[in-house]
Amino acid sequence: MGILISIVIGAVCGYLASVIMKSNGGLLWYIIMGIIGGFVGSFLFGTLFGIGGGNILWQIIQGVIGTCLLIFLFRFFSSRKK
Repeated sequence: MGILISIVIGAVCGYLASVIMKSNGGLLWYIIMGIIGGFVGSFLFGTLFGIGGGNILWQIIQGVIGTCLLIFLFRFFSSRKK
């Protein structure tokens, strides 16, 4: 059941971040980016800033911020000219 909840939260985070960052992708892209973004957001808020929480709203906020950061970094490194 925990994996299913992680996938759903990842999809929500990925979708919200894609709306904020004006990115497009499919459901699988939203899920993958949202789950990875959740780890990034959790690391940023938990380890670097010492802010933690366990409720689902806080997890979504962390995931959206982490996913937005991932989308920004992806765009930054993919648009650099070689």
